[in-house]
Amino acid sequence: MRLPDFEAWAIFAKVAEFGSFARAAEEIQLSKPTVSKAISRLEQSLGIALFNRNSRHMSLTETGRALLGHANRLLMEAEAAETEARGDMRRPSGRVRIAAPMTFGIRHLAPVLPGFLERYPEIDLTIDFSDALVDLVASGYDVALRIASLADSSLRARKLCDLRLLLVAAPSWLDRVGRPSHPRELEPHKSFIYTNGSAPGMIRLRREESGKEYVLSQTARFKADNAEAFLPALEAGLGYGVFPEFMVWEGLAHGRLERILPEWEGPLISLYLVTPASCVRPTRVTALLDYLVKAFEQSPWATPCKGHPPVAGSGTATPV
Repeated sequence: MRLPDFEAWAIFAKVAEFGSFARAAEEIQLSKPTVSKAISRLEQSLGIALFNRNSRHMSLTETGRALLGHANRLLMEAEAAETEARGDMRRPSGRVRIAAPMTFGIRHLAPVLPGFLERYPEIDLTIDFSDALVDLVASGYDVALRIASLADSSLRARKLCDLRLLLVAAPSWLDRVGRPSHPRELEPHKSFIYTNGSAPGMIRLRREESGKEYVLSQTARFKADNAEAFLPALEAGLGYGVFPEFMVWEGLAHGRLERILPEWEGPLISLYLVTPASCVRPTRVTALLDYLVKAFEQSPWATPCKGHPPVAGSGTATPV
């Protein structure tokens, strides 16, 4: 029985990650001809092309995309096995690939990373900022930050903190239309609607004291797949919206925004670090996870509001 060409599969994963034979060769410290020959060897063994390539461009074929998840799993498991065998004796090094939501990533993740890079000078980071939900294994990510109520899956998650969704508007808007006593009074007014959720414009609210629920049906003045685009118009008094606390806490603190119906809460969501399901991770990934858990212990937006204590995360890892 002939064993699989594990080296070629690992090289395939790296070439797909970097989109270039030359860049992959530099990363894994092999010559470009060696990398090229490994890909050709794998393609010949499989009898299929993994990449479309010409003198200017290279992309995965449909079959290459389908097989990439398997290649990434093989590479991750091999790295994890080496980590376990070494007993973490070496200083963490190498590249960590991260997927992070656009606004949260730029506003809150990026500012804490200089300390990590200073502490671990041999670790490099690659971050893709996007609100799209990516397949970690198929896309070759080591870790993702996700803001959601996570469904069951084969991934593992570590909760950093809970996040509240708040109804907010500018004081000038509320002065003009009036301050409602019930969510239904908002429905005649146009609002800002985030389109990247499961049911855009439909928000289930819960009254804290009685437990009563109401599904707020929003009418759009402005739709977008990134909620930060709404903030200038929101603060200019051109509508209301439902926003995560981390995005509006400064506006609330400085009086540019005001909570609407503070006794009504939106769905509670959480900030998670999500990783592939392998029980053993490379030390560089474990170092980043531990650092981020510590960095977000005291989140700047999780400050006490009247009648609402701050929320904190457990920092525990669970399957999701």
